Amino acid sequence: MFKRKVVSSSNPLLISSQAARWSQQHILSLLSQLIILLIAVFIITNMVVNLGERRLQEDWADQRYSELQTVASLASDKVAFLQFRTQTFAKAELLRQYLQQPSKTQQRKVTDSWLSLTQNIPELLGLSLYDPQGNLQFSTTDSFDNLQLPAMLLGSGRNMGGSDIYTSPMSFTPIDGRLEPYFYQLSWIENPDQSVKGYLVTYNSITKLLESIKPAFFNQNSPMLFLDTQGFLYAGANQPEPLSNMPDSLGSSVKQTYPELWKDMAMNNFGQFYSNDATFVYLKVELTSQYETKREYFLLSYIRHDDIAARYLEWRMVILIAGVLIALLASALIVLRHLFVLERRAKLNSLQLSQGLFNSEISCLIVNDSGRISSANLKAAKALALSIDTLTDRNFQRVLQLDNDRFEQIKEALAHHQQWRGEVSIESVNSTLQTHIRSELCPNSKESYWLVTFEDITILYDSQRQAYLYQLLSDSAVATALTDSSGKLIKCNSQFDHLMKLNGETDIPITDLLGNELKNQWQDICAQISLQGEWTAQIMPFTQSRYNQCLKTTLAGQLTFDGDIEYLICTFEETAPTIAVHNSSNVFGHSSAIVLRLTELEHHFNNLNEQTKIQSSLLVMDINPEGIFSSMGNMSQLEKRQKDIELQLLIELPLNYQIAQWQLGKLVILLPDTNATSAHQYAMNVMHCLAENQLAEGINIGIAGYMSPQSLEQYLANAEIALKRAKQSVDQNICQAFTRPTYTDHLN
Repeated sequence: MFKRKVVSSSNPLLISSQAARWSQQHILSLLSQLIILLIAVFIITNMVVNLGERRLQEDWADQRYSELQTVASLASDKVAFLQFRTQTFAKAELLRQYLQQPSKTQQRKVTDSWLSLTQNIPELLGLSLYDPQGNLQFSTTDSFDNLQLPAMLLGSGRNMGGSDIYTSPMSFTPIDGRLEPYFYQLSWIENPDQSVKGYLVTYNSITKLLESIKPAFFNQNSPMLFLDTQGFLYAGANQPEPLSNMPDSLGSSVKQTYPELWKDMAMNNFGQFYSNDATFVYLKVELTSQYETKREYFLLSYIRHDDIAARYLEWRMVILIAGVLIALLASALIVLRHLFVLERRAKLNSLQLSQGLFNSEISCLIVNDSGRISSANLKAAKALALSIDTLTDRNFQRVLQLDNDRFEQIKEALAHHQQWRGEVSIESVNSTLQTHIRSELCPNSKESYWLVTFEDITILYDSQRQAYLYQLLSDSAVATALTDSSGKLIKCNSQFDHLMKLNGETDIPITDLLGNELKNQWQDICAQISLQGEWTAQIMPFTQSRYNQCLKTTLAGQLTFDGDIEYLICTFEETAPTIAVHNSSNVFGHSSAIVLRLTELEHHFNNLNEQTKIQSSLLVMDINPEGIFSSMGNMSQLEKRQKDIELQLLIELPLNYQIAQWQLGKLVILLPDTNATSAHQYAMNVMHCLAENQLAEGINIGIAGYMSPQSLEQYLANAEIALKRAKQSVDQNICQAFTRPTYTDHLN
C-alpha cells in the first residue's frame, strides 16, 4: 500500500525525495483518522450498551418499586387485620369468663381457642395475659416470659385504652433455636367503669407475615430486606450469594455495612440508588399509626448488575457486531480516499517539494560537485547579505569565506560521512552561521550535489560571550551571592564559595549560613528592602559558623512591577566590628529600620550604657481614636491602620531610633541622644507626616525623659503619664513628663 510511486518526467529529478510517495504526513494522517474512527465507534458502542443496560436497570427498578408498594399496602392491611384479631380476642366470651372466674379449665379453653387461630394465621406466635399491675398471668408460649410491659401503657397515666390497640416496635426472640423477629400488640381489657381489668398481648412474626403476602420476593436475583429506621435488619437474611456490603444476618445494620446507601435512604422516603455492583430500590412503610407514635420501616430490594448484564448479553453481542462492521466499512472508505488523493497529487509532488524547500524558514543552498552554488532561497540570501541573482554560480568557499584547510576538512567529511556540521563565521557581515552540509546523489545520474542548510546564531553566540564576560566580572574580590525572596541560594561567585566553605554546594539557604537571628528577622528585613531598596548590617561569627570574621553585609533588592522582591543581591566584606564583643546578638545595624517587639526593645535598651540612656527620650504613640475602633468588629481596621502608620514611620525614621509594638493601638519609639526639645520637634514632624497621608486623626503622643537609674518598664510608665495628659488636653495632642530632672512630673 505504501510503495513509492515514481513520476515519469522528461526532466531529471533534482533530489530523490521529489518522487511521489507515501509521506510520513500521509501515514500519520491516515493512522490518526483510523484511530479517531475506532475510538468514536468504541465510545458510541459502549454508550449504546451502557444505556441499554441502564434502561434495563431502570425498568427493573420501576417494576420492583411497584411490587414494594403492593407489599407495603398488603403488610399494612395485614397489621390492621391482626389489630382487629387482637381486639376481637380481647372481647371474646372465653377471655371474659376466665377473668371473672380464673381457673385451669378456663385457661385451657382460652389456650385451645388461640391455638385454633394460629393454624389459620401462621404469623401469630403466642398470647399472654397480664393483670392490671402488669404481672404475667399465663402465656401460650415460653418465648416471651421475660417481656415487661412499658410503664407508659400501665395505670391511669396512659394515653390509650378502650378499643385502641398498641403495636410495639420490632424485636428479636429465640424460638426453637432460631432468632425470630416479632412485634406484639396490646389490648386494654376494661371494666364498665373504664378501670383496667387486665392486658391482652398477642405476638406476631414479621417473617411469616411477609412470606404470607408474597414469598416470591425472596429470590436470589432480587431479594427483599425489611429494615427499621435505624438500619437494622428484621427480615430477608440468609440470602443466597448476598452482596459483600449488605447485611446478611438478623440484627445487622446496613448503616454500618453500607453507609452510602443508608445516607440516601435516611434522607428520602423512597427512591433508587445505583452503585457499581447493583441497583437498589427502597420504600418507607408505615405499618400502623397510633397516638403520638408511628411505626415506620424500610422495604429494600436490589439486583446485581451482573444479572442485568446476563439478561442483556444477546443484545450486547448484536451491538458489538454492528459496531465492528461499521468500523471496518468506515476504515476501508478512509483508506480508499487517501489512495485517491495521493494518486491525484503524485504528478505535482516534485514541484511542491521544491517550493517547500526554497520557501521555508530555513536557509538553503544547493551546490554542485564543482563547488558552485546552483540555487539559493530568499532566506539564505538574506543571511549572507547578498541577492539571489548574485549568489547563483558563485564559489561556495568564497561566499562562506572558508580558508583552504577548513574547506578541505569539509570535503573530506562529506566523502567519508556524507555530511558535515559546524559553525562558520563571516567577518564581512559580522555573523556566525550554524551550518549543516549533506552530500546527495542525483536519482537519474551519477552526479552529486551538496544540500547546505544553515541558521544564523549570531545573537546566541554574542549572548554566550556576554554571559562569559559577566561571569568574569562577577568573580571579583567581593563575595557576592544571588538569592530569591525566601533566601534560597541561586548563584554565587568563587569568593563567596571560599568565604562560606561551600565547595560548590549551593543547596543551602543563606539564612542558615548567617545564623538563626538573621533567619528570625528575615521577614522584617524583606519589608525594609521593599521600602528602601536595600538592607545593611554587620554580622558577627556564631557557634558553628562557616566564617570567623565580622562581615559587612548588604542586601539589595530587585523588585517586580508590583513591588515584590524577585531577587536579592548579597555582598559580604570582612570588616572590623563596631559593637561590643560581649553582646549576645550576632546581627547589628538593622534594628532601627524595622518594627521590633517590646522584648527586643527591652533587650536593646538594657545593652545601652548609662550615659546613652541619660541622653535619651521615650515616645509613646496612641493610634486608636476614641470611639472609632472601640468594638471587636473594628479590630481588623485598627490593625490595618497601625500597619500603615508603622510603614510611614519607618520611611522617615532617623538613624539609631528604635520603633517597637507595645500593644494593639500603641507604638513605642526610643530616641537616643535626644533632649526634650528635639523629641518634641520629632513628634511634631511625625504628626505633620501622618497628616499628609490622612493618618493623623485621633493620634496622641506622650514623651518622657530618662530618670537614672530606671528600667524600661518604669520608663514606659512615665511616658504613659504624659500620654494620658495628652488625651485629657483639649488643644494639645503631644505632652511631656519627667523631661527635666529638677521638676518631677512636669507638664509642657
